Amino acid sequence: MPLYDLPQRPRRLRQTGNMRRLARETRLSTDHLIQPLFVMAGEKERQPIGSMPGQDRLTVDQLVEEARTLDDLGIPGIALFPKIPDDRKTTDARHAVDPDGLYPRAIRAVKAEVPDMLVITDTALDPYNSDGHDGIVRDGDIDNDATLDVMCQIAAVQADAGADIVAPSDMMDGRIGAIRTALDEAGHTETALMSYTAKYASAYYGPFRDALDSAPRRREGVPVDKATYQMDPSNSDEALRELRLDLEEGADFVMVKPALPYLDVIRRMREHSDVPVVAYNVSGEYAMIQAAAANGWLDERAGAMEALTSIRRAGADVILTYFAKKVARWLAEA
Repeated sequence: MPLYDLPQRPRRLRQTGNMRRLARETRLSTDHLIQPLFVMAGEKERQPIGSMPGQDRLTVDQLVEEARTLDDLGIPGIALFPKIPDDRKTTDARHAVDPDGLYPRAIRAVKAEVPDMLVITDTALDPYNSDGHDGIVRDGDIDNDATLDVMCQIAAVQADAGADIVAPSDMMDGRIGAIRTALDEAGHTETALMSYTAKYASAYYGPFRDALDSAPRRREGVPVDKATYQMDPSNSDEALRELRLDLEEGADFVMVKPALPYLDVIRRMREHSDVPVVAYNVSGEYAMIQAAAANGWLDERAGAMEALTSIRRAGADVILTYFAKKVARWLAEA
């Protein structure tokens, strides 16, 4: 067999596991992961979410236990989402600003029992809105500025309860500046803002909306989808415009959601952002891997780790992922 004169042989760096470790460009650790969790009313109950195998709606006491487990595994934070009963949903989402409501109580409980765990709050109206939208519906449209007024109140209530990071997920214009001002005026100058900077009108949110029953309601006078405020999946330059505005208004973190179909957007935002870039590995992305693994079409661990590594490789500093708990355990075994 002839020996070819090849001065460069990239395979030299792939020969053994330790050699691959030395040459590895992208690393994934618990430092990069946030676990989304769902809280519901009641006591001592975990309610499985059918479309998200392995994920549950948790009562507050169970939420605290889950936070303890995640803390022990080295996960630095949780992103909290509330399942609000229908009888508490109104067109003005007023339950969202109740300081004694489910969500503030959940925040206080986690911070009291697991004080080092970062609590990231969802500052949005759709869990509380009987119209199922992230904004106030008026005359068949989403009223941007009326929504900002409510969101500023929500952010203050969440910060009062102990939220470390307030995360507006609505995509209303001007919300970062408005909320930053409201938080500062309420004395919460140290509460950070994580903006859903480029949140796309995606088909990958279905299981999440199932978990919270937060899809737009199909009735007269209510927009059928969220396309007038969430971004068009065809656009990436627009994400940079949203990034510029969020940074000018005081965002401490900027996010791309979903993650896997928008790796190019994550890369572009990383190149233009001087604050950490977050990616949300959303419910539909999680559900696809779970479904394929359940059918024996791929290996769950290998598929999840490859997906999350690709998100890191694209430039994400932080990843919200439903795999966080499992990944922490997998990394500990490695």
